[in-house]
Amino acid sequence: MATIELTAQEFESTVTSNPIVLVDFWAAWCGPCRQFGPVFEQASEQHPDIVFAKVDTEAEQALAAAAQITSIPTLMAFKEGNLVFSQPGALPAPVLQQLIDGVRELDLAAIAEDDSTD
Repeated sequence: MATIELTAQEFESTVTSNPIVLVDFWAAWCGPCRQFGPVFEQASEQHPDIVFAKVDTEAEQALAAAAQITSIPTLMAFKEGNLVFSQPGALPAPVLQQLIDGVRELDLAAIAEDDSTD
């Protein structure tokens, strides 16, 4: 699946209705964003079961503000509607793959269970 453009109107429903969603906050004028774009796009082709979404911070300033984006690119990963990763900076392909593997392996039920026993 190729990347999709995400707006404020679809953000919450996209994040909550898909098992795993990776969101790239970017802008056309941002050099590191342009560098990371093809890496993100290639990963989207390799993982059709994951939603890869891009948010143009220039067009979606309110959404970027709500997500507390202070530096771009910023990558966020959501699993089952929960934010499980957020980091600014362009990731190299192997690091992005490690992130994807980590999000896949993340057992949110076990985490919730651990939190309830504290």
